[in-house]
Amino acid sequence: RGCIAGHEPCGTVEAIGPNCKTFQVGDRVIVYHITGCRNCYACRKGWMVNCTSDQRSVYGWHRDGAYADFMLTEEYTLLKLPEELSFIDGAIISCGFGTSFQGVRRAGVSGYDTVLVVGLGPVGLAAAMISKARGANVIGVDISPERVATAERLGCDLGLIADDEALSKIGEYTNGHGVEVSLECSASQAGRMLSLEAARLWGRVVFLGEHGNLSFNPSFTLIQKQLTLHGSWMSGIAEMEDAIEHVVRWKIRPEDIVTHTFPIDQVAEAFELSDAGEAGKVVFTWD
Repeated sequence: RGCIAGHEPCGTVEAIGPNCKTFQVGDRVIVYHITGCRNCYACRKGWMVNCTSDQRSVYGWHRDGAYADFMLTEEYTLLKLPEELSFIDGAIISCGFGTSFQGVRRAGVSGYDTVLVVGLGPVGLAAAMISKARGANVIGVDISPERVATAERLGCDLGLIADDEALSKIGEYTNGHGVEVSLECSASQAGRMLSLEAARLWGRVVFLGEHGNLSFNPSFTLIQKQLTLHGSWMSGIAEMEDAIEHVVRWKIRPEDIVTHTFPIDQVAEAFELSDAGEAGKVVFTWD
């Protein structure tokens, strides 16, 4: 699209414009990855991702992003990176962890719940970690044995391969009741169906994975089970700020979902690995 890529920026302020009032040179910052008009209903609520204006702009897509030594940002999109967190932690929070945080909060996850996370890519792994930090028992499901193993290493109570037996195993684990919460992060037909079918009566289901289609009988799958189904898209800037605070409070490290780091001159190798679907989070770092 004629711009520099790089969607989840985190770094140090190197220079400021004359009207900057909050941040100074040398500050460690996370960049909320979307700008908006700041005037529409969504922007006034801090949800620039839902901005209805043609001024909506995504770093690394509509405007130059972070795959460079320097990038230009709007001051209002910056959030302070606490000293307790690394730059990699901040980059993970900048989109993926913030997205997961919002989805978990949308479901109201607590220690009362058993939570099913379907799809253990970066968003799913983050959702599992956050749900665990909020006190829930967590079941993780993925087609990749490597990602299931990573989820278990990060604290998942039960890791399952996505096969024909996954639903019955979830039933056994929950004594036949099903889970209180399903967080669907795979965006696949099979994954979305599993998240709905594994939910118990009056359960809550949140779809975080984008794209793909879904075909099902709503009477038996949704209505008669009296499920609550939410869509959750990224996070607002205030929610991301809450995520930063709680990550520090819970003493969890988003960096733990990273399996590979690369210098920027190895971009082809990094994207090839990420596209294979077996790695955790892949990030670029600068010395």
